[in-house]
Amino acid sequence: MAAVGLVLRSGLRGALALPNQQRVWNSGSSSGSGPASDQLGELGKGVGKGGGGGGAVREAGGAFGKREAAMEERYFREKEREQLANLRKHHEEEISHHKKEIDRLQKEIERHKYKIKKLDDD
Repeated sequence: MAAVGLVLRSGLRGALALPNQQRVWNSGSSSGSGPASDQLGELGKGVGKGGGGGGAVREAGGAFGKREAAMEERYFREKEREQLANLRKHHEEEISHHKKEIDRLQKEIERHKYKIKKLDDD
């Protein structure tokens, strides 16, 4: 098969980096040399040197390519942090909502118990 896929990073960041391209999840078992990240080499070194493509600056390699790769990594880490913070906030809001709903329902239960007791007393 002549399908060629890029393995930028393993995990979520790799999937986010390739939204419209074919995604390949490489466990490293085909080469026997370890995980896919070991096969990438040093990001930003340049094409043919283990750094891969990713734009004119990164293809040229050198200090600017390494800087570009570092900036990209930092960007994705920050995006992940933002997503996790938003998810955490959402879950906290859900918990708060459910606690309020529990309190409301417990008051309803008490109200119905009072009505039943009042009917029994009559």
